[in-house]
Amino acid sequence: MEIFFNYINTGNYNKARTLLNELPNNEIRSELNTFLNIIHLGFFPENYKKANTGNPISVRNNIATLNSGLYYYLKEGNEISGFKAFKKSLEIAKKRKDKILIRESIKYILEIYERFNIMIDDTSYKYFIKEFQDNASSKLDKQIYTFYDYRITQRYFYKTPERIHRYYIKANNIIDEDSPSFLKAKLQITNSAYHQLVTKNLDSSLIYLSNSISILKNLNGYFEKERLQAAKINNAVLQFEKGLLKKSEGLLNDIEISNDDYLFKLLKTYIHFWKYKVYETKGDSAKSMQYYNKYLINELDNHQAKNLQLVSEYETKYRTAEKEKQILIEQQKKKRNQNIALGLGGSLFLGSIIAILIYRNTKRKQRIAEQEREIEIQKTEKLLKEQELTAIDAMISGQEKERQRLANDLHDNLGSTLATVKLHFDHLKNNHNNPKAQNIQELYHKTNILLDEAYQKVRTIAHEKNSGVMAKQGLLPAVKNLAQKASNGNQLQIEVQDYGLDERLDNALEISIFRIIQELITNTIKHAQASEIQVSLTNHDSLLNIIVEDNGKGFNSKTLPEKDGMGLKSIEKRIEHMEGTFEIDSTIGKGTIIIINIPI
Repeated sequence: MEIFFNYINTGNYNKARTLLNELPNNEIRSELNTFLNIIHLGFFPENYKKANTGNPISVRNNIATLNSGLYYYLKEGNEISGFKAFKKSLEIAKKRKDKILIRESIKYILEIYERFNIMIDDTSYKYFIKEFQDNASSKLDKQIYTFYDYRITQRYFYKTPERIHRYYIKANNIIDEDSPSFLKAKLQITNSAYHQLVTKNLDSSLIYLSNSISILKNLNGYFEKERLQAAKINNAVLQFEKGLLKKSEGLLNDIEISNDDYLFKLLKTYIHFWKYKVYETKGDSAKSMQYYNKYLINELDNHQAKNLQLVSEYETKYRTAEKEKQILIEQQKKKRNQNIALGLGGSLFLGSIIAILIYRNTKRKQRIAEQEREIEIQKTEKLLKEQELTAIDAMISGQEKERQRLANDLHDNLGSTLATVKLHFDHLKNNHNNPKAQNIQELYHKTNILLDEAYQKVRTIAHEKNSGVMAKQGLLPAVKNLAQKASNGNQLQIEVQDYGLDERLDNALEISIFRIIQELITNTIKHAQASEIQVSLTNHDSLLNIIVEDNGKGFNSKTLPEKDGMGLKSIEKRIEHMEGTFEIDSTIGKGTIIIINIPI
């Protein structure tokens, strides 16, 4: 089966089909044949979303679940259901310890991350990148997960050029001339977007896009055909941005899309939108209005299923067809005297439909807002109860042995504050006579605040109190507060990103996690000589994923530094005690990434 999927990933669909005919197991061969028909020909079996029977963790059911995700995602255009099916396929593959299907399941999860904003822009995709990396077994696997890491990071963080540039260099070094054609084409498209969005060099962007089109014209897979049409649209968009309206118009008119599957419907929508922009810029109001209406109708059609699904959570039934028809007639009467003198009766009709939909959507949003306010009230009541329980937990957790408590508090709580004070003081000492130095007054102010805080922390330790921020607000505010205080102007910036931490964790667990993050930041300040630290906390299916990344000098991560005290060895032991995992990826001169997974 590994050879079969290697053929798929390298675009050798005919070889994959020949190999498939040699498989002895009829059920597995049937599911793989369905998969191949979708990926190669874009042929979807009718209603493939039906539940599969038989052993739930069998190879057959694993592939069938993967096919179900492709059906939801590509045929129905429901990327959320597709994402859930791919994730279920991943869970089955992990139970079976099947690295091949683990990689395939993650690949299509990353496809959804690459194309759609179904989640908050954050670093949660790093969880899947890391899992793909852990199950990689070949150079091609490394090229695949490196590409998705580059593409998705660019999509979410294109406003941070330095960060994207690192991924740009890494991907272009790993994906070479021997890589599969489709992967090279996708890299060229992503490089084009890099120069369009990050460097603002449209000429370089056009060169990369032209290279991708040349490659894609010789490929015949489902995704390759869709990417070819998308690249042609991007080519027209770049011409538009360069001010070449006639050329952009001609390129858009030359694009023909006959496929009615979801991704191709989206492409048609983009074509209508950019034709509207071209004609609007040219001053052709008639054609501009015509294509804008087509764009809106397609957009509503593309998202109709998701809109209905969302609205169904807040209302029990819809208006009847007759009532909608009556409203439409009334709206047409009201608009009759306001017709634009262009004789576009069809445009007026479409405009009325859009007005009705906007009106209905406004009413629905009002109802949703009212229910959200009620939910917020309930959340507030729940939070007050949790705070009472948290106070009790904090008091119980404080009953530790005196020597251990005092040592941990002095090292974890006071140590990071004094380390930051020393960092500020060194900067002040080195620059107090430098007239060009920046943020000197701000550093004096921060240093004074940190010294006051250190004094208060000593008093707190003496009176056997727990961390005030942790007890009152929780893990996330405590980490953000730590990052804000430890940041030092242009010398050190600490960024905290979170996903899924909507509710408090167990108080004792929050304190332990906070101490670990605090110690990691302290170590970085002391030893890494970093200017950027990024902390990511993601709650993913009862698993808290923590990523601490810096751009410091790095170290040899194969062996942890053998030092006394509460360093990385101690952190590793703490995490093992919490039944979690602790991994370090560090390269000398290129920074350090620490990945922690803790069950919650």
